[in-house]
Amino acid sequence: MGTTSHILLHIKLAWPSSPILIMAPGEKIKAKIKKNLPVTGPQAPTIKELMRWYCLNTNTHGCRRIVVSRGRLRRLLWVLFTLTAVALIFWHCALLISSFYTVSVSIKVHFQKLDFPAVTICNINPYKYSAVRDLLADLEQETRTALKNLYGFPENKSRKRREAESWTSAWEGTRPKFLKLVPLLAFSQDETSKARDFLTGRKRKVSGSIIHKASDVMHVHESKEVVGFQLCSNDTSKCAVYTFSSGVNAIQEWYKLHYMNIMAQVPLEKKINMSYSAEELLVTCFFDGMSCDARNFTLFHHPMYGNCYTFNNRENETILSTSMGGSEYGLQVILYINEEEYNPFLVSSTGAKVIVHRQDEYPFIEDIGTEIETAMATSIGMHLTESFKLSEPYSQCTEDGSDVPISNIYNAAYSLQICLHSCFQTKMVEKCGCAQYSQPLPPAANYCNYQQHPNWMYCYYQLHQAFVREELGCQSVCREACSFKEWTLTTSLAQWPSEVSEKWLLPVLTWDQGQQIKKKLNKVLVMA
Repeated sequence: MGTTSHILLHIKLAWPSSPILIMAPGEKIKAKIKKNLPVTGPQAPTIKELMRWYCLNTNTHGCRRIVVSRGRLRRLLWVLFTLTAVALIFWHCALLISSFYTVSVSIKVHFQKLDFPAVTICNINPYKYSAVRDLLADLEQETRTALKNLYGFPENKSRKRREAESWTSAWEGTRPKFLKLVPLLAFSQDETSKARDFLTGRKRKVSGSIIHKASDVMHVHESKEVVGFQLCSNDTSKCAVYTFSSGVNAIQEWYKLHYMNIMAQVPLEKKINMSYSAEELLVTCFFDGMSCDARNFTLFHHPMYGNCYTFNNRENETILSTSMGGSEYGLQVILYINEEEYNPFLVSSTGAKVIVHRQDEYPFIEDIGTEIETAMATSIGMHLTESFKLSEPYSQCTEDGSDVPISNIYNAAYSLQICLHSCFQTKMVEKCGCAQYSQPLPPAANYCNYQQHPNWMYCYYQLHQAFVREELGCQSVCREACSFKEWTLTTSLAQWPSEVSEKWLLPVLTWDQGQQIKKKLNKVLVMA
């Protein structure tokens, strides 16, 4: 008989005695509270016990300190601190809610006529050459001599108006020797202690510091030879040599210094007569589809641009306005530039300068003027931005400049630019004893000229260098105006006149103006 073996497997399957629950964080907190603080039955906690439990477990430090502090005085102080903090919280919340519902915001969209801005127009050439030729004869002759010695230029006698020049000067007595007063020099990189003199063409020793006019602003390509001029102080025997990256810039700057010195001694009435009249500058004029003429423009004499003319100035009885955009409803003028009367050394371009500004604003034509060229129709679009700032303590702006310790020497409303120029001119009078020619005169001051102020050129350059480096304190004293209007200009160009219209347009304009603008009419007209 065989034997059989049995293997029994007992597998017991059993569920856990208690279920496993997955609870949210909020439910866990509730379960913990129920476990520690039974809320039903005879063991239910009292309100005092609940408050004590809350104070011991809360993150509010004041409440906890009320429970754990020993002594009634300490508990009383913590109660006062806690209640004060709670009261402040509710008070600030009430203020926020109140301010939210009390602020009213209203938006109004409407269309209205805008006052047309003032438009100032200047010829780039300040004075007619035929009128100032006698005053500048010696200066031009020495300039040509210097160019001939340095570059080998022959004297240019291509124009008929210069063939008969006698080079006589309007100055009485001894003629000023411009190249001796302010020598023009040419330096080589290898040898800076010696320079070639424009007057003699020979090398000479040079003393004093050498200042490159472009070095503080940008890095320029170093050439083998640089051109500059030397300024010295007669009182201290100190000298400084100002060099330029181009001979053109050096000669024009040298010429401009002597030009300002000469014109500073000419009476204003005579300078106005030597410049262009409104009838000579303006050929045609239209505004808002209506014809206008020279009587609608106000004379504004600028020291460096001569006679300028302002349209829609504050001196007019009424300020013109417009409600429509586009060139048809703006100002349209045709200008006669008269290139034959240009000074060849003072200006190297041809055209006019235009600036758009407020009626009470000074036109800084030399700083922000827009140049327009000849034989072109220039369209200028304007976009007005009016800005307002809050004064102290929100910003450092000024309402009208009365709280700025700088006297406004301009007959115009305050601006940051006016303050800076006034500050420099005031410092110029204090340090150099005279005023710089391109800016208005302060009270009881005279323009600089080296007959009465022999050191003014050296003093002016030293002072201007300190101004650029912000060492005079003008930039820290002058502040922006709290309210100002800014005109953003966009320009577009088109050839004018066209070849097909030139045949009839120019003869008609010539007939309108008589024989005054008959020559080279197609080259010297500007339409804006």
